[in-house]
Amino acid sequence: MNLLILHGPNLNLLGTREPGIYGSDTLEDINSSLHELAEELGCTLTIIQSNHEGVLVDAIQASVGMSVGILINPAAYTHTSVAIRDALAAVGLPTVEIHLSNIHRREEFRQHSYIAPVAVGQISGFGPAGYLLGLRALFTIAIKRLSGESGCGT
Repeated sequence: MNLLILHGPNLNLLGTREPGIYGSDTLEDINSSLHELAEELGCTLTIIQSNHEGVLVDAIQASVGMSVGILINPAAYTHTSVAIRDALAAVGLPTVEIHLSNIHRREEFRQHSYIAPVAVGQISGFGPAGYLLGLRALFTIAIKRLSGESGCGT
């Protein structure tokens, strides 16, 4: 079982970018933790980071038949990208949206998500641990979906 992990713009700067908001862990630290958890769960990951909206849209579209779910931190595209939202809706894979900071406690423009309405859930405000929470949730949803169980994500 493969899960697609997408990191949006500026997440490649984690560790040095506004550590008071985003913490000191690097993207490599987060990816390493995700791989460790994936090994424990018995799944594989395809991880992509891009600062370009079209690259993320292409990755979402290419995930059909390759992945059974998507964990996405769309970063700034959360608040602006109808294209990413539409791609997620089009592929129909269970999607979990994550954010390092609590977007609902930030500037007003950051409180709206185009992604949330097409995601099975959103995790925000738990720093890098949010990625692990999101991966566990997505794995559980994907297993249920693959086994034909009804409920969240089907």
